[in-house]
Amino acid sequence: MAHSYVQVTTTTDARSEAAELARSAVAERLAACAQLVGPIASTYWWEGEIESAEEWMVLFKTSADKFEELATLITEVHSYDTPEIIATPVVAGSMDYLAWVTEQTEPGERDDAIGDGSD
Repeated sequence: MAHSYVQVTTTTDARSEAAELARSAVAERLAACAQLVGPIASTYWWEGEIESAEEWMVLFKTSADKFEELATLITEVHSYDTPEIIATPVVAGSMDYLAWVTEQTEPGERDDAIGDGSD
């Protein structure tokens, strides 16, 4: 059976929280890797006002079947009342990279070193 993949995005107002989200997801095997991007400038509506904030973005690479568990983890760890949790389908990718994503997010034998440079 062919696997489906997604890139899941969230943002937070602190680099330390973004790093904790990334590390937690990878440690729990809910994402093969997570990348921090930032700081970024965000503008959005919140409670009837236009807000602007500096945020950090986290991009998680995972299989589609891990999305719900990953979304639950993000919701539980995140400090925002309504965190951004958006999954974008991966429509194409390197076969070797996608095989690595599968290997890192499924139970079984694998290299348990986090941060092996394969992201």
